[in-house]
Amino acid sequence: MKFNGTESYVATDDLTVAVNAAVTLERPLLVKGEPGTGKTELARQVAAALGLEMIEWHIKSTTKAQQGLYEYDAVSRLRDSQLGDARVHDVRNYIRKGKMWQAFEADAKVVLLIDEVDKADIEFPNDLLQELDRMEFHVYETGETVRARHRPIVIITSNNEKELPDAFLRRCFFHYIRFPDLDTMQRIVAVHHPGIKQALLTTALTQFYELRETTGLKKKPSTSEVLDWLKLLLAEDLGPEDLKRDGVNALPRLHGALLKNEQDVHLFERLAFMARSQRR
Repeated sequence: MKFNGTESYVATDDLTVAVNAAVTLERPLLVKGEPGTGKTELARQVAAALGLEMIEWHIKSTTKAQQGLYEYDAVSRLRDSQLGDARVHDVRNYIRKGKMWQAFEADAKVVLLIDEVDKADIEFPNDLLQELDRMEFHVYETGETVRARHRPIVIITSNNEKELPDAFLRRCFFHYIRFPDLDTMQRIVAVHHPGIKQALLTTALTQFYELRETTGLKKKPSTSEVLDWLKLLLAEDLGPEDLKRDGVNALPRLHGALLKNEQDVHLFERLAFMARSQRR
């Protein structure tokens, strides 16, 4: 069972090594990187490449670790008891299986994605330590222990919004997805926009990387955003000459696909103003 990337996902050598090492060690793969660098998509592509079912658990700020195991609906059971419903005699009728329970009881190995773990409370990773380590948990309401039939491939993503506990990190194989260099980006673009002309691609990516390196930029545009931008350029049938910027207009064409807050737009407007002032 080896991952080497897919036709629709360009995986660098160090990323494929990380995935395969985590699979061999049977440890969760913790993937960090800028938003938009393909962390979530990686899990989907690993599942596709290995021919496995995928179970996705998307974490929110209000998500509790217990929800990944199961939830006991005591309110519904109380209401049914008041109505004389016979279902109240079996507590299992009021237990909802979480994503980890689904992964543990699957008939074959699956890929379990725990997406954006850093969105939750700081105690969230610690609350999953034993379950991820032993691949089992106890259901207090029924007295049963749920054990993984087949140890899932666990991929955990983080946008680095919070520091994760050391005890949690020790149990993971870690990989940081670096922002793609120019050659890797060209390979990624070739997958998504195979018909793009080289002249347009060279001009657009040169401008894109210059934009990312602009001092004072609050949010650097990501891989997903440059792909959207190129899609718009192709839809508008723009050529390399249409992307040329001067001191009069420092903003790139269709900049709304790249710049996602007003501070960054104002930054380029100020740069244009300063360039015009220096010409006078």
